[in-house]
Amino acid sequence: MDPNIISIIIAIAAFLGGIIAGKFIFSKDTKKKVEEAESHAQNLIKEAELRAETIRKEKEVQAKERFIQLKSDHDREALERNRKIGDSENRIKQKEQTINQKTEQLERQIKENEAIKQNLNRQLDVVQTKQKELEKHQEEHSRRLEKIANLTAEEAKAQLIESLKQEAHSQALGLQQDIIDDAKQKANKEARKIIIQSIQRNASEQAIENAITVFNLESDEIKGQIIGREGRNIRAIEAATGVDLIVDDTPEAIVLSCFDPIRREIARLSLQRLVSDGRIHPARIEEVVEKTKRQLEEQVMEIGERTVIELGIHGLHKDLVRIVGRMRFRSSYGQNLLMHSREVANLCGIMAAELGLNPKLAKRAGLLHDIGKVPDEETELSHALLGAKLAEKYGENPAVINAIGAHHDEMEMQYVISPIVQACDAISGARPGARREIMQQYLQRIKELENLALKYNGVEKAYAIQAGRELRVIVEADKVTDLDSDRLSFEIAQKIQTEMTYPGQIKVTVIREKRAVNVAR
Repeated sequence: MDPNIISIIIAIAAFLGGIIAGKFIFSKDTKKKVEEAESHAQNLIKEAELRAETIRKEKEVQAKERFIQLKSDHDREALERNRKIGDSENRIKQKEQTINQKTEQLERQIKENEAIKQNLNRQLDVVQTKQKELEKHQEEHSRRLEKIANLTAEEAKAQLIESLKQEAHSQALGLQQDIIDDAKQKANKEARKIIIQSIQRNASEQAIENAITVFNLESDEIKGQIIGREGRNIRAIEAATGVDLIVDDTPEAIVLSCFDPIRREIARLSLQRLVSDGRIHPARIEEVVEKTKRQLEEQVMEIGERTVIELGIHGLHKDLVRIVGRMRFRSSYGQNLLMHSREVANLCGIMAAELGLNPKLAKRAGLLHDIGKVPDEETELSHALLGAKLAEKYGENPAVINAIGAHHDEMEMQYVISPIVQACDAISGARPGARREIMQQYLQRIKELENLALKYNGVEKAYAIQAGRELRVIVEADKVTDLDSDRLSFEIAQKIQTEMTYPGQIKVTVIREKRAVNVAR
């Protein structure tokens, strides 16, 4: 037989024998594993049953505890509700008792009122009876008096009323005059005291503003540079600044003439820079003037801020601060407006402190009282009303607004601070050296003052003395009585106050003289 075939047969037999042996061994191992798995499953089932029993018992215990706790809470809530119900019942019982007591008191009061009413009715009947008896006695008494005096009751009553009226009128006039004299004496004394103290504590400069500014030069040679070829430089300066330059024979000086101090200041500063720089020609002049205008605006703001800081005024609107700064370059009757406003502010603060008022508010009103004199645009309103409008626009205090508008009596004074501002404005404008006026205007004012007094009946002569500070009126004694003199003085003063414009105050003195003249022959 072929050895290869034998080898194949042997291999196949070995392979089949291996398969049979493997099956036997695998079946034996599998049976063992199945038995082990069944045993392990039995153990897991027993453990699960034990754990389930334990959990069941724990849940039963927890359920019992929860039941006990809920029952305890329920019992406690029930006790609380019962307690509240008991308290409510007690309160209701107390209220019922109170209501019953009040009802009993009300019934007793009604009975007492009824008894009082009956008693009053009885007394009223008695009074009416007695009144009728009294009227009868009065009628009888009146008839007897009429029979004795030969006058009716109405005629006697009229005579008595007339006599009492005349007597009361005479006594009232005398008492009125005494009260007025006493009040004038005390008021004048206290007013002088406060004004004198205020003036003494406020030292102010006495400076007069002019309409010209003198610009000093180092030498007269510079005049030629300022004039320029055929006068082109001086014309350019005048056109740019609005100021007249007067170049005459005055040595080392040029006169700047303009009614507006701001323009004069711009021209002065521009000239100063041009002369220092040495380059003077039309283009350079326009450049320097524009630059000077901008710097002057900054200077105006700085002056305003410094002023309000020195016066201790806070919270002022920046536009009002700018207006205050512009006052430095304005004048009124030759008096610098900023110096005048500062003086009025200091006087107002001192007077307000003396009178127990708010000095800061008074200073604020005093400083701003003339802001209407430096408007940004021309307007038909007076400076007092325009100033009040500006102050209202920028959120000032109503007392300050009223003081500004009323300091020339163009608004009704509604605050105590208003007459203080008016008085301080008059003091600042009327003090010696503060203001000046043209001679023709002064003479015209004096003449109008005298003519105003001569228009009244009974006035014989009128003289304005003390530079128009006093008006003496001489009346005819046979036409004007002493009482009429007081009335005439008051009416003339009111007429002057309402119809004339004047600085300070004017004293009106009415003189009545009775002369009896006889000749012995």
